[in-house]
Amino acid sequence: MVQNVFRSGFLVRVAHTLLTWIITVILFLHNTSLRRCEEQGELLLPALFFLLVVLSVLLYFAVSLMDPGFVLNDTVKGAQSPNEEMEAMIPQSSTPRLRRCGYCLLQQQPMRAKHCHMCKRCVHRFDHHCPWIENCVGERNHRWFIIYLLVQLLTLLSGLHVALSGISPALTWEQWFRVNGFLLAALCIVGIFSVVVVVLLGSHLYLISINCTTWEFMSRHRISYLKTCKDEENPFDRGVLCNLWDFFCICRTVMWEKVYHRNTLNPV
Repeated sequence: MVQNVFRSGFLVRVAHTLLTWIITVILFLHNTSLRRCEEQGELLLPALFFLLVVLSVLLYFAVSLMDPGFVLNDTVKGAQSPNEEMEAMIPQSSTPRLRRCGYCLLQQQPMRAKHCHMCKRCVHRFDHHCPWIENCVGERNHRWFIIYLLVQLLTLLSGLHVALSGISPALTWEQWFRVNGFLLAALCIVGIFSVVVVVLLGSHLYLISINCTTWEFMSRHRISYLKTCKDEENPFDRGVLCNLWDFFCICRTVMWEKVYHRNTLNPV
């Protein structure tokens, strides 16, 4: 049972939630701009900050519990799967054959899918397995992951501003640390998370703009359908604006074999 709790990411999600609310309580109880607004009867700023924290927590759970795009098991024996139909329609000379997954025993693993050893499933357009949310980031939840990072960054930057507003002067260093100890701890934690989120968000937005996943970027030399491409060539890249539009506005599973075939025959 203990192993199941760890495997499900229960402790990670609880730790994230507790840390979020502990820091929020510290910011509200100390003499910060939030506390001063409350004392003056100006509740708009505290209410907005509280709602921002709630939204970030809700998005965190939504992304961490969402299906990232698990590949369904093969169809009943004798029936032709959509991948088999697509493979039959596309000339094999121009498109690498769909490979078999040796872990979950899928007969044909879709292009850009990868088996996740943590989730023990193959994931459509696999990006990476994120230990922060204890879930894969894939085709179905990637855009929500980006939205979560944006909201989380806004929450963290607001928290940094609030924490800095509560730092109080003192006569000695000992008194200063005693008065501001909890705020300093909150400031350090929020600062570290802010840097992490900025790096994550920046790297993901760059990869999205070129229609590349983290897995493809890091393991290009080991991926069969990218080995034959020239350096810096990406068969899925349609230009920055089209890539961003497809990522944020197209809410369906893409047959990447078809895209690969079309782009390799008609390179830009």
